[in-house]
Amino acid sequence: MRNYISALIFLVIFLLLVPLSGQACTTFCLVHSDRPIFGRNLDWLVGDGLVIINKRGVKKTAMTDPFEQDNILTWTSKYGSATFNQHGREFPLGGINETGLVVETMVLEDTEYPSPDSRPAVENSQWVQYQLDNFSSIEEVIAGQSQIRIREGAWPGLHFLVCDRTGGCAIIEFIEKKAVYHTKEMMPVKALTNSEYAETLSFWEKEEIPQHDKYNTVERFSRAADMVKNYDPETTDAPIDYAFDILESVANKSYTQWRIVYDIKNLSVFFRTLENEKVRHFSIKSFDLSCATPVKVLDVSAELFEDITEKFVDYTNRINRNLIGEVFRKTPSLSAVSDYVLDSRADYPESTLCLSK
Repeated sequence: MRNYISALIFLVIFLLLVPLSGQACTTFCLVHSDRPIFGRNLDWLVGDGLVIINKRGVKKTAMTDPFEQDNILTWTSKYGSATFNQHGREFPLGGINETGLVVETMVLEDTEYPSPDSRPAVENSQWVQYQLDNFSSIEEVIAGQSQIRIREGAWPGLHFLVCDRTGGCAIIEFIEKKAVYHTKEMMPVKALTNSEYAETLSFWEKEEIPQHDKYNTVERFSRAADMVKNYDPETTDAPIDYAFDILESVANKSYTQWRIVYDIKNLSVFFRTLENEKVRHFSIKSFDLSCATPVKVLDVSAELFEDITEKFVDYTNRINRNLIGEVFRKTPSLSAVSDYVLDSRADYPESTLCLSK
């Protein structure tokens, strides 16, 4: 136990040192008739990742903090999902579940997560998986925040764009240790970059770009917001292509590793990567989401194109460990993290239990 606690503390220290350069990501949602289309760019130093098909009916216990052992969250997944993961299975950057709920993450340096209270805590990437496992609408996601919290001090600071099958969206931020929600009339345009939504929205409405626009976050927001607002479903019959056009307009040629488009109503996912520019796609409806069958995974940059449904393979611990090892090795401030820490994270999925066999 002492080695485990020491390893976790060591990992936290290194995570705090990771540079935020390259974290200039963008998300948005537009609606084609009654068909929401969600776009997401990942701008980062590393492009390695897995697409993972997660199962319903799986009992999970949150990865624990060595300093918080008395109030540990457990739950059973109600829904299957498809997620994009860099830091191992069960710790996604974002994804979509079988009801059409999409959750995606953006770095927000000003984030301050709530102080410890009676709610059990999870790290921010496991918070994403929890939402996809349990909820089908933005109303459920917002109501569910009374049950859990993101662990204080979790790195990196994130805010979230969440959209559902109706086209309803919510931005969730944590400012001065309090949750802030933007939705409906408080969200006149469905876009998000790397500053507080209210701040970037104010610049966009005034048609201004600040002199010091860190990571070009206001410029990217304005560009994406304009294209979302100008989208006309009556004259554009290719919403997926239009969504990729938005992602292209805000991309960084060196850092944009992933471009992902979710066709929410049809539960379809389209994506391309810096290493493989060909657009690939699949539908969650094509997979058996019962936990009685193996979890399926796919290398996000595999040399494939078009429909990749049949290219997914059965998950193994080795695949998970290889991903985690590569991502940490390629991230300068994480390259010295011990094998013990990496093994512990890679082994976490073995703590889950299928209840539907």
